[in-house]
Amino acid sequence: MVGVPTDPGQVATPVVTGPDRQLLDRLLTRCRFPPRGQLATCAFSGGPDSTALIALAAAAGCDVVAVHVDHGLRPSSAAEAARAAAIADSLGVSFRSVKVVVEPGPNLEERARAARRSALPDEALTGHTADDQAETVLINLIRGAGLDGVAGMRKGPTKPILAVRRSETRALCDWLGVHVVDDPSNSDRRFVRNRIRAEVIPLMNDIAGRDVAALVARTADVVGDDVSLLDELAAAIDPTDAKALTAADPRLARRALRAWLRAGGHPPDLATVNRVLAVAQGTTRACELAGGFRLERRHQRLRILP
Repeated sequence: MVGVPTDPGQVATPVVTGPDRQLLDRLLTRCRFPPRGQLATCAFSGGPDSTALIALAAAAGCDVVAVHVDHGLRPSSAAEAARAAAIADSLGVSFRSVKVVVEPGPNLEERARAARRSALPDEALTGHTADDQAETVLINLIRGAGLDGVAGMRKGPTKPILAVRRSETRALCDWLGVHVVDDPSNSDRRFVRNRIRAEVIPLMNDIAGRDVAALVARTADVVGDDVSLLDELAAAIDPTDAKALTAADPRLARRALRAWLRAGGHPPDLATVNRVLAVAQGTTRACELAGGFRLERRHQRLRILP
C-alpha cells in the first residue's frame, strides 16, 4: 500500500518495512530524480514503467505531477485515461490529462510519439528503462546508426529510471498492488520496437545463453561516456568558421557540423555533412540541404540560406 499524504506539502511514500521495502530502496539507489521538494512532471500512461516512475519520484520526495496524453487511437483510450487517473490518485500524486489528435496512416508510432512529446514540457520525466535502452540501441544499429546510435538514449535528468529493468518496474507495481493499464499497441508486431522486444532479444538471449539486454544497455553507457567527450571536443570548434573546420581533425569537424545543422533544424546524414565540410575546405562554394535550403561559404564563414 502507498500512504496518501494528508498535508499538501507532503508526498506519498510507501509505508512498509522489511524485505518488501528493500525493493523500493534498491531501485531508488539507481534512479536520478530531482532534489526533494522539486517539481517532477512525469509522462504517465498508467503502464508499469510510468507507474513505477511516479511512485519512485514520490518516494524520492519530489512534487509529482502525472501527465497522461490521450492519443484517441483506440476506443478504449478514454477508459485508459480514467484508469490512469485512478492509479495516480491511489499513489497520492497530482494528475492531468491532455488530448492530442493523431490521424491514421503511415509512421503511426513515430507520429504518436511526436504528438506526445509536443504535449509535454521539455523537462518532463519519462519511464524509459534499461530494456528500452537496449531496444533503442538495436533499432539504431539496424537503421545504420554510428557511434551516437550505439550510445542510445543519453543519460540525463529526464530519464531518471534508465538503470532500472522492466521486470523491476512490474515487481514494484505488484508490490504496490496497482492494476496497471495494458497498452495493446505494445504487442503489435507491425512496430519495429515490438518485434525487437518479442523476437530479436529473446533469440539473442538464447544464442548467448545470458541476458543480452543488460549487456547492450551497459555498452550504451560506456559508449555514451565516449560520445560525451567527443561532444565536448567538437563544441570547441566554431562550425561556421571555415578556417577552424579545415584546421580541425575531420572527425571532430564533422561532429561540430552535425550538431550545428541539427540545432538549426537540418538533421543531416553523413553525405550531407561531408558536402558541407567540402564547402568549408574550399572544394566547392556551396551545397544544397534538405528542405530546399542552401549552404554557402562567404568570407570564410558558412551560412544557411532559404
